[in-house]
Amino acid sequence: MRPLDALAKVCGDVRPGEPAEGVLGVEPVFVAAPASLAEAADVMRVAAEKGLAVVPRGAETRLDWGTPPERCDLLVDTHRLDKLVEHTAGDLVAKAEAGLPMDRLNEKLAERGQRLALDLPLPGSTVGGTIATGAAGPLRSLYGTPRSLVIGLTVVRADGQIARSGGKVVKNVAGYDLGRLLSGSYGTLGLIVEATFRLHPIPTASAYVTCAVDGPEDTHDAVQTVLHSPVAPSAIEYITPGTVAVLLEGVPDGVAARARQIAELLGEKSEITESAPDGWGAYPEGTALIDISAPPPALPDVLTTLGPDVAATWSGSGHGYVGLPAELGPDEVADVLGRLRDVLTRHRGNAVVRYAPEEVRAAIDVWGPIPALTLMRRVKDQFDPDNRLSPGRFVGGI
Repeated sequence: MRPLDALAKVCGDVRPGEPAEGVLGVEPVFVAAPASLAEAADVMRVAAEKGLAVVPRGAETRLDWGTPPERCDLLVDTHRLDKLVEHTAGDLVAKAEAGLPMDRLNEKLAERGQRLALDLPLPGSTVGGTIATGAAGPLRSLYGTPRSLVIGLTVVRADGQIARSGGKVVKNVAGYDLGRLLSGSYGTLGLIVEATFRLHPIPTASAYVTCAVDGPEDTHDAVQTVLHSPVAPSAIEYITPGTVAVLLEGVPDGVAARARQIAELLGEKSEITESAPDGWGAYPEGTALIDISAPPPALPDVLTTLGPDVAATWSGSGHGYVGLPAELGPDEVADVLGRLRDVLTRHRGNAVVRYAPEEVRAAIDVWGPIPALTLMRRVKDQFDPDNRLSPGRFVGGI
C-alpha cells in the first residue's frame, strides 16, 4: 500500500505536502494532522513501517530554529491536538495537548487564578513547540524553563509506541528525566502529544523597576546589586540600548515596598512603572538570533565584545539573546559569533544560533562545541535507531 493511502487509513487529515510548508527549505512529501493520541500513534507506526522521516510542526513560530532536516517525508501537524485535557487547580497542575497555543492555555488557567510561568515572546507558540525548543524568557530566573516545569509527558516513540512519564501531582518526580530529555530536543527523540505542568498562582500585583545604565560595567553593577539584594524579584533583564529592568510580583503592599527598595538601591536613574518596558521578554530584532548562556559575571565581557550598537538582552539567570542585522554578511556574522564564543568559553558558557538566513547558516557552525555530543548520540540511538525523527535538525547532525 502506498504511504499516503496507509496514512489516510489511520488519520482523518492527510494530504500531500506543499512547497510553502518546507522546513528551512526542505519540502514535506506528506502532511498528517492527528486529532488524538491514538491517531498520532497510528501515524507514527505507519511512518515506521514505511521508513518515513518525520518532522513535527506546531504553529511554526520556531520552525526556523535549528538546522534543516536531512529529509522530511512526513510533517506531523499538531494543530488539531489543542485541548486542555485537565486542570487540577487544587494541586496546581494542568495537562495540555501539544498543539494548544501557550497564550490560550494561560487564558484558560487564568479563569482559576493560575498560570504557567513561561514568557511568550512569540504569540501563538504551542505547548509542544515550546517544550521541543526549550524556550523561556526572563521569568526563567525564578520559575525555570520548560524542563523545570514539565512534571509529566506523553510521547509517541519512533516505532509508534506510546510512552508516558511522570504523573498529575508535583510530588511525583518519576517522569522528570523523560521530560528533561525531550525539552530542547527539536523533535529528534519523539513526538510530544501531551504535557503535564506544575503551575503557579497569578500574583495579585506586579511592578517594574527600570534603571538607565551606561556601559558594560554600569550594567553589570546594576544587575549584581539586584541579585545580591534581599528583595526576591521574579525576573531581571538587561535590554539594549541601556536599560536594566526588574519585575516584582506578589501582594500590593509587598510589591510596592520591594519596588521602592530596589529603586533606592539602583539610584536616581531608576523609575517604578506598572507596565513592562519596551523590549521586555522579546527577542532582539535582527535576521540572525544568537542564544547565549553563561554565569552572570560574564555580562560585562559579553557587552564589551558586542559593542553598543548590537541589540541584545540578558536575564539575571545568565541567559540572553543577540540580534544581528541583515546588513551583516556571512563572514561578518561568523566573526561576531567567533568572538562571542571565545568570551563565553572563558566563562564556561556557549552561544547557539537559533535562526539565520540560509547563506549565513551555511558559513557558520550553528551549534558550536557540544561536550556531551557522544552521550547525546547514544540517547538518540536508543530513542530513534533508524534516525527518522527530525534527522539532522539537532546538534552534530542528530
